[in-house]
Amino acid sequence: MPALWTAADAAAATQGRATTDWTASGVSIDTRTLQPGDLFVALKDARDGHDFVAQALARGAAAALVSRIPEGLPADAPLLIVDDVLDGLGRLGAAGRARAKARVVGVTGSVGKTSTKEMLRDVLAGQGRVHVAEASYNNHWGVPLTLARLPADADYAVIEIGMNHPGEIAPLARLARPHVAMITTIAPAHLEAFDSLAGIAAEKASIFEGLEPGGAAVINADLDTTPLMCAAAARLGARIVTFGENAEADWHLTEARLCDSTTVLRASHGGQTTVFKVASPGRHFALNALGALAVAEALGADPMIAAHDIGRWQPPAGRGLRQRIQLDIVEETFFDLIDDAFNANPVSLAAALDVLIAAHPTDGIGRVGGGRRIAVLGDMLELGPDEIAMHSAIARHPGLAGIAQIHCVGPRMRHLWSALPRRQQGLWVETAPELAARVRGLIDAGDVVLVKGSKGSKVSLVVEALKKLGQAQPSREGSE
Repeated sequence: MPALWTAADAAAATQGRATTDWTASGVSIDTRTLQPGDLFVALKDARDGHDFVAQALARGAAAALVSRIPEGLPADAPLLIVDDVLDGLGRLGAAGRARAKARVVGVTGSVGKTSTKEMLRDVLAGQGRVHVAEASYNNHWGVPLTLARLPADADYAVIEIGMNHPGEIAPLARLARPHVAMITTIAPAHLEAFDSLAGIAAEKASIFEGLEPGGAAVINADLDTTPLMCAAAARLGARIVTFGENAEADWHLTEARLCDSTTVLRASHGGQTTVFKVASPGRHFALNALGALAVAEALGADPMIAAHDIGRWQPPAGRGLRQRIQLDIVEETFFDLIDDAFNANPVSLAAALDVLIAAHPTDGIGRVGGGRRIAVLGDMLELGPDEIAMHSAIARHPGLAGIAQIHCVGPRMRHLWSALPRRQQGLWVETAPELAARVRGLIDAGDVVLVKGSKGSKVSLVVEALKKLGQAQPSREGSE
């Protein structure tokens, strides 16, 4: 592996002291995923990373970033000693960003950050070497870790930036120093920490404070808070690029056709019409894809090549991934599973329900006869004082009558369950393990099953139980 950090470079970046000469090819914060040659960063979280330094070195770590020498290490253990590990990681990330030649994009928003980040990975990979944040590493340690891992010769870098409370985004944006900053959308998430959607939008718009001179702000044009975000970008001298269904948007989505396993888009930009597809159904994916093309052009990439390359993108597990679960290979029976169990708020839940409503079950292969649309919905968390009303309101979602049964998990979702017509009321349970234990009796061959909820609702346990009913097949692309 090529060198990412030498002891001398890392010591200079962190203002620390290297005990020996070493070379690291990567940076890790977890011994479970550490690769030989990584610099292990001994962060304090649920556990103190210093307790795992010996294990990291035994597994082949090149060195460890520490604020004290753990007991029991040999005298010649390769260490980088700093006053504070998190601060040291931040300095390492800043140095990684400073030396990089990459064009950098920062992505934030209430919904769609990770999906858009992964779209940009596919969009930009055909036009250069791309470095992308791992998983949802978008917080006070995730952003500096991503920058510390940034190869100096990467052509593009995609940095996801998130928040839970006011004042978190701007410092991370200043660290990332993006050339392009994108806001996917604003939705009622984290309302426990904010007074209103306008407050959330103002916090998200603080990403523009980190823009490089002459940078671009890519903003969703369809929101009540769009003028607020555009004004924030204008005050900072950013070039503003808008995307959405609003006819005045620079990138205007004129059509999004949901097929069984794809979304076909038609968009206009600069007087030209572009038709492209995403290999997953969902109007929200269409808007994210359009935003990704706007970002690609703002970064200097070819948007036509990008429109072609985005066609192979599919959502990751937990974020709308659709899989076919083969129940019986001989009899060719199956059901389709939409795994959207990582996060939920009213906007993303509405989008997921639209995908389910547009899906086509398979008739004639199950006990029931006709394939059904089934939803398993877990609590939406961090919605603030109006959370009960937001859960109950789901019962009024357009097209909800097309879903045969809705199973609900958690005390908040009980309010939805109570508001449903009796024919749609599936099970209501307090916790996800209770429903996971009963999945065999809830589905039939030919069904399409959506599982959606906030991560804290643990409905991912239901996803795992459903997968164990059969054999998961590769995600498929349907016909247009």
